[in-house]
Amino acid sequence: MIRHHRVRAASGRILVPSLVFVGMVVAVISSLGAPLIPAVAAADHVSLSDAQWSLTISFLVSAVATPLMGRLGDGPHRRAVILAGLGIVTVGGVLAALPLGFASLLTGRGLQGVGLGLVPLGMAVARDALPAERARPAVATLSITTAAGIGLGYPITGLIAQYGGLHAAFWFGAAVSALAFVVATLVIPSSAHHPSRRLDASGAVLLGAALAGLLLAISEGGSWGWTSARLVVVGALSLAGLAGWVLLELRRTHPLVEVRLLRLRTVFTADVTVLLTGVGFYLLVSLMTRFVQTPLSSGYGLGASTTVAGLVLLPFSAASLAASKIAPVLVRRVSAGAVPPIGSGVMVLSMLMFTYARDSLWEIIVIMGIAGLGVGCILAVLPGFIVGSVPAHETGSALSFNQVLRYIGFAVGSTLSAVVLQAHTAPGRALPEGDGYTVAGLTSCGVWVLTAAVTLVLPRLRTRTPAQAVREEPVHAVREEETGTGPRQIKNIVHTVPNVNDDASPGTRMGS
Repeated sequence: MIRHHRVRAASGRILVPSLVFVGMVVAVISSLGAPLIPAVAAADHVSLSDAQWSLTISFLVSAVATPLMGRLGDGPHRRAVILAGLGIVTVGGVLAALPLGFASLLTGRGLQGVGLGLVPLGMAVARDALPAERARPAVATLSITTAAGIGLGYPITGLIAQYGGLHAAFWFGAAVSALAFVVATLVIPSSAHHPSRRLDASGAVLLGAALAGLLLAISEGGSWGWTSARLVVVGALSLAGLAGWVLLELRRTHPLVEVRLLRLRTVFTADVTVLLTGVGFYLLVSLMTRFVQTPLSSGYGLGASTTVAGLVLLPFSAASLAASKIAPVLVRRVSAGAVPPIGSGVMVLSMLMFTYARDSLWEIIVIMGIAGLGVGCILAVLPGFIVGSVPAHETGSALSFNQVLRYIGFAVGSTLSAVVLQAHTAPGRALPEGDGYTVAGLTSCGVWVLTAAVTLVLPRLRTRTPAQAVREEPVHAVREEETGTGPRQIKNIVHTVPNVNDDASPGTRMGS
């Protein structure tokens, strides 16, 4: 066995719940964004577009911090990185909560963005510290923590903001982060036995700048104008930066992200799928929360309060958690590779229901419950594709890159909903026409159809298995002196955690 330094039995029993609680910090950070934008605008006397930065800045910071934290977390300092991340998030929560003005709030929200990189590190801890039979379900649970937690966080922060004020909601976020710091201090095991690795500082700067520019262009496209020179320049420079970063990483002996791992069909499919899932998920959340709060005078809205809009997400959270139990059954009955297409099909059903049956609150609740099953099943299996395919010392980095793609999907989904609805808003009107939501629902269906197609087609285009990739492209063999692992050892590491396809028959495995 390659794995060592298992946590003690007592600690092992509380490790997964503790990691889930730490992951909930990400949900709290997210819930302090979109639902509170109107309250931020009113409290700090800024426009809604300026208040939108309280959400955007967290994603921008996470784009820079997440891959960096992932690489640092693959070495002997994983515990320290997690604790430092939680500490920074707590400080950010305090800054946002203090009545020091809009600049202080933005600074605090930026610091909280560091916390969005914690979930991949938690998955890496689970893989390293738990036996294989417990690691896989633990990783699946952690993967859906963000999606399920948002549904819990929205109504809680909405209630606190409604009855205690805006700053009370941020104090709540700071308190949760501080408690998570204490829990992590007591439970997270050391990774001191992992070999130390050099940090690709220039790669981190280039990737962070390129991703930040890309997210900025996506988030501000509506206000800048989608054909404006500023958007074109920022977008082009960002894409050029990403291309340059890939070329740089391919030449590095110690890369920030081992991009050659994208040649593995499971890793490549998981990354593309999580990007599209992020788009579809945030498109769903943005449409639902806005639709139910639309005044009855519009002729189509439900006139719900912010709190009720948050409560509508509770069925989504409950169904997502249930999906973490359903997904393993599907893996055993069909195959792991079949779960994402099934989940995508469920999402198509939910969005078709929204498109043609959204006249009452109970219909929205049913739609959100169905959507939770679809998204939950997809997110439950995707990390397993990566964890079961990459060497153990690349887990944190690979999962962090996957998480960054999810956040990019969030930004695209949020922007896509705004663009579609704005296109169906008459000049001088504040609210879109009801047909705008119909078009947005059909657009979401298209996203999920594309997701299903990707998960069905890509695995069959990429035919090499992880073991074959190691033999044909010895990604890590050049670092044998540093890690003490050659091709044979790497092959053993790859199979330490069974691949998510292991439960499938040879004829039904992903890409077979």
